[in-house]
Amino acid sequence: MHITDPEQYKEYMAKAPACVKAFGGEYLVRGGKQETLEGGWQPKRVAMLRFPSYEKAKAFYDDGPYKEVRKLREGATEYFNMVLVEGVDAPV
Repeated sequence: MHITDPEQYKEYMAKAPACVKAFGGEYLVRGGKQETLEGGWQPKRVAMLRFPSYEKAKAFYDDGPYKEVRKLREGATEYFNMVLVEGVDAPV
């Protein structure tokens, strides 16, 4: 994501965590220092979340209160890409 209006984005940042938590999710990364080690990808900001299952992550995005909360970031970012990836079956 590339945040272009930090003041507007603050409201989204204040409300999104409750939506994540409601579906059993947690933030693993939310901004912070980063460095591209290989390739040409130069993200401005990265967030990484973990959910108990692929289905819970989809439900978070499609069915829950996040549908309304994500509207708060409209116009506050130049771009906001979101990808859902199935993880490995490993101990949490």
